[in-house]
Amino acid sequence: MTAAALTSPAAAARTVTTVRSDDAGALLDRLPTEGALSWVRRGEGLVGRGEAARLEVTGPHALTEAADWWASFTDDLDVDVDDDLGIAGSGPVLFASIAFDPVAGTSVFVVPEVTVGRRDGVGWITTIGDVDPRDVSASFPPEADDDPAPRLRYADGALDPATWCAAVATAMERIGAGELAKVVLARDLLVSADVPLDPRRLLRRLADRFPDCWTFAVDGLLGATPELLLRRSGRQLSARVLAGTAPRGAGADDQRLADALIGSAKDRAEHALAVDSLVRALEPYCTTLDAPAEPHLLTLANVRHLASDVTGTQRRRGPRGAAGLLELIGAVHPTAAVCGTPTRDAAAVIAELEGMDRGRYAGPVGWLDAHGDGEFGLALRCAELVGDDSARLFAGCGIVAGSDPAAELAETQSKFAAFQAALEG
Repeated sequence: MTAAALTSPAAAARTVTTVRSDDAGALLDRLPTEGALSWVRRGEGLVGRGEAARLEVTGPHALTEAADWWASFTDDLDVDVDDDLGIAGSGPVLFASIAFDPVAGTSVFVVPEVTVGRRDGVGWITTIGDVDPRDVSASFPPEADDDPAPRLRYADGALDPATWCAAVATAMERIGAGELAKVVLARDLLVSADVPLDPRRLLRRLADRFPDCWTFAVDGLLGATPELLLRRSGRQLSARVLAGTAPRGAGADDQRLADALIGSAKDRAEHALAVDSLVRALEPYCTTLDAPAEPHLLTLANVRHLASDVTGTQRRRGPRGAAGLLELIGAVHPTAAVCGTPTRDAAAVIAELEGMDRGRYAGPVGWLDAHGDGEFGLALRCAELVGDDSARLFAGCGIVAGSDPAAELAETQSKFAAFQAALEG
């Protein structure tokens, strides 16, 4: 079953204009209070507003249909781009938030009317329609950061902590019996505020606290993900795999925790499963593929992760021609980092034990341009805004042999803290 496009490509055929803009300003200040679109890291990336076209799609061929829809949309555009720009993300852009299970869940694709970008110090503005990008306002008035922090009320999501720990224990029994090697179990946390939640304020606070993460927003799902699922630039592919997590500490304890993580046999085994699953999925599409023999530590404000950067060169042709980025995303997702291994068995355990619909949590999120270049992360450390004053937070953990339910619960609390700090600050 496929949901119809809310704006069809034929109806949206318009002029696209891109101009260099040396005064693009802070990208996150260019966002409206509603319909914010964001993919920003260290002040560079893309933000968008307005909707020139939109697709919501569900079903076994969701990503293929989305790729065809995007190709049809771009074919109908009259593109006017500065000849000397030549930067990935300039021109028409598609923001995407894909369901964790694209077959059962709804994936959302949005083409903004206005896109503001910056890469390698070069800024630009793209518009679709009759608006001249030179007339686009510099920014929207942001909410004052000195406004009182909202009063928040938290409530358990699908499972309370004790029930979730019992689910982890059941998963460990399955792993011990040899039914699977790893499963990622997530939980949600509900929050309501006494005032409307401003996504711009949340995104700025996330970006300030986690500058090495990709601060994203698509259709009310926003967060700061440390994991790059896949980047494509021409034929060059790259990814950052994270699996294995430890909390931060104070003083000497922080280094002790770091040393324990890098030396943890349990965490290194979990990490190897995640790297192997990505490599196996990409191998048919690549002429070269390189993964490091040893992970490194990625240090964030609240946690550390074992991390591996994987790079490859895409084949010029495949069985069905050169694969597009959305086809590659469909091939690599879900990795063991967000599902488990073997994938089918882990997905079945998630459906049985997790007790909630993930929706677009832990699904691919990012952008794609008209040339097929783009970047997709995994929607982690995130929340889905529900109405004006409520949100649903998510956090998950990889369960393997040797996991401890209480320690996994504490890990979810550490991951919730990333978004809670943005809410409470």
